[in-house]
Amino acid sequence: MATTLQPRPAAITLAALAAAAPLLAMASERFAGLVPCALCLWQRWPYWVAVVIALVAAGLRSRLLLAAAGVVILGSAAVAGLHVGVEQGWWPSPLPACSAQVVTGAATVEDLMRGLAAAPSKPCDAPTYLIPDLPLSMAAMNGIYALALAALALTWARRRTM
Repeated sequence: MATTLQPRPAAITLAALAAAAPLLAMASERFAGLVPCALCLWQRWPYWVAVVIALVAAGLRSRLLLAAAGVVILGSAAVAGLHVGVEQGWWPSPLPACSAQVVTGAATVEDLMRGLAAAPSKPCDAPTYLIPDLPLSMAAMNGIYALALAALALTWARRRTM
């Protein structure tokens, strides 16, 4: 007899795997010095929402909520797809925060310095490659991960054995 993950272990596993993506991104900022852009930050929110839904699904043993968590994770894949398109120059970013900062009307260096943000922002069209010689940006890797994780969640939610 094949063993299958029951709704509770499946939901807890999904919550852990969903939390892993934004936690890894935050670790890459802290320990590797990577700077996220606005779209990078948007890709994290669906994971946190999915973590909450998956934990509620674990408590209620609800396959429907497990499926909902998988669908929410698809939101991160959608933002990742948008981000990859911006990185490749296929379309402009819809977020004004994605553009490189431009200061106009500065008469002096002091005016210029006052016009700059406290921390530099990264433009969304500048891809970050985490693994040397792998032509996948972090946004593309997140898209692949989100699609795989959503497929896993939806597969677990479809199982009828309790």
